[in-house]
Amino acid sequence: MMHIVWPDLLNIDANNADLIWEVLQPGVDICVLHGDRERGPATALLRYQPGAIIPRHRHVGHEYLFILRGSQRDEHGIYARGTFLINTPGGTHRVSSDEGCLVLVIWELPVEFKNS
Repeated sequence: MMHIVWPDLLNIDANNADLIWEVLQPGVDICVLHGDRERGPATALLRYQPGAIIPRHRHVGHEYLFILRGSQRDEHGIYARGTFLINTPGGTHRVSSDEGCLVLVIWELPVEFKNS
């Protein structure tokens, strides 16, 4: 059995050299902690720069989000540090972060990006 531990995630240093970040969208980086982000399931950190936007997308599987720092928003509300969200299959939204944020995300399947 594989056992993976991320201690003190609430205080993780997002600039730690051991974390490997890739560009997900302009202004939004992703650090995959476990799994396959192309096929799912996967666990990752998302790091939004102030003003960053994730374009409209559809959730194919469940997506679980925990806001570690800052805040993000979508059409349904603003989600501050400490908020836990579940996006259910079939839902769509556009996400942005006015101040920037760090988010833990766990998804069953990758999202599908819309053309708009």
